[in-house]
Amino acid sequence: MQLESSGGGVNFLKLEQSRAYDLLMRLPLLGWSMFCATLQMAGLARYVREADAALPFAVYSVNVAMRLSTIAFLLLLGASVVMRARATSKARGLEPRVSAFVGAFLVYVIPLFPRRELSVTAEMVSTLLILFGSAAAVIALVRLGRSFSMMSEARRLVTSGPYRFVRHPLYLAEELAIIGISMQFFSLSTAFVLAVQIAFQLRRMRNEEAVLAESFPEYAAYRQRTARLLPGIY
Repeated sequence: MQLESSGGGVNFLKLEQSRAYDLLMRLPLLGWSMFCATLQMAGLARYVREADAALPFAVYSVNVAMRLSTIAFLLLLGASVVMRARATSKARGLEPRVSAFVGAFLVYVIPLFPRRELSVTAEMVSTLLILFGSAAAVIALVRLGRSFSMMSEARRLVTSGPYRFVRHPLYLAEELAIIGISMQFFSLSTAFVLAVQIAFQLRRMRNEEAVLAESFPEYAAYRQRTARLLPGIY
């Protein structure tokens, strides 16, 4: 009986440590998303306050919508981190964690480069890419619900909504927004950063797919009938 009790105590301790670790891992991403959302809110308030009165209403509206969609994405990202279910399985080793971290956060290096002067057309294309990318990311996050994860982890297999057409709509949406941002700081250096970030995102997708295939027998059929990112292309 003592051995059984001791074993149960060890298991309970491991469970509590696992829960504490899971909570601890949520805090950095939650803090970062809330910090970025606060900066975006301040930027929106400044833009509304200082907007040129001669600016066409359509341009003004698109810029406001772009900032609102970015704020919505960041707030929803924070909520998803808090509300997500605990992972049932995870990728093993260091590489999947490094790939996830670099893929998710390398983009924040780009605004550290000098901003580029764009033509009106290029500026509008950049703004629309950020708007559509952020809005699509919100839709994908809502569909993911409690299954969201930054690392390569399995919670619940989501195959509805945008996931009916591609396996990684959230990554695709984020990349559209990132390309829009990169246009505003374009140089050979930022192009290199973007290429490295995309390479890590692709590796991140492969790691995630390996975990999902291991966790869900039905994932093989789902993978056969859906594209990774671009239907009919990739």
